[in-house]
Amino acid sequence: MDSRKIEASIKEILEAIGEDTNREGLIKTPYRVAKSFEHLFSGYSQNGEEILRSALFKTSNSEMVVVKDIEFYSMCEHHMLPIIGKVHIGYIPNGVVTGLSKIPRVVEVFARRLQIQENMTEQIANTIEKAISPKGVGVVVSARHMCMEMRGVEKCNSITTTSSFRGELEKWEYRNQFLSQIGG
Repeated sequence: MDSRKIEASIKEILEAIGEDTNREGLIKTPYRVAKSFEHLFSGYSQNGEEILRSALFKTSNSEMVVVKDIEFYSMCEHHMLPIIGKVHIGYIPNGVVTGLSKIPRVVEVFARRLQIQENMTEQIANTIEKAISPKGVGVVVSARHMCMEMRGVEKCNSITTTSSFRGELEKWEYRNQFLSQIGG
């Protein structure tokens, strides 16, 4: 990430909206925005499959593993405004499981990129499927989009839900089990 370019661009944006970039409150704003972008967009430098594969464990368990209520913050690729929500992930092991902390880390990889929720849902499911080859995987994402709340239709507290089901979780019995475990 090129922090100097980001700082220069933010300064130009501030000037373009009519701000005085030399006033006390804005002098360090380009620097602060560049630093925040390093964190907000850190997913571009990470690989979800590598994260999952870094902690694989053999198992005879064939019951669904569910990690729910994984909070995330992302940025809409259309308006660069926040998306705030939760991800629920379930998978049926096929002889191997991944460390539980790796699941939220994979969410962060994709949340920390410019996104649309539909793609993020698919990216998480694809990554789990490729990295650990489960019998099935399900991902449900529920989120608020500031591009709908702060501008445009200005509908506060509306929730968008997306899902992706693969393998055994495409079958209603497993899908319903997963949905009941996440409270949906």
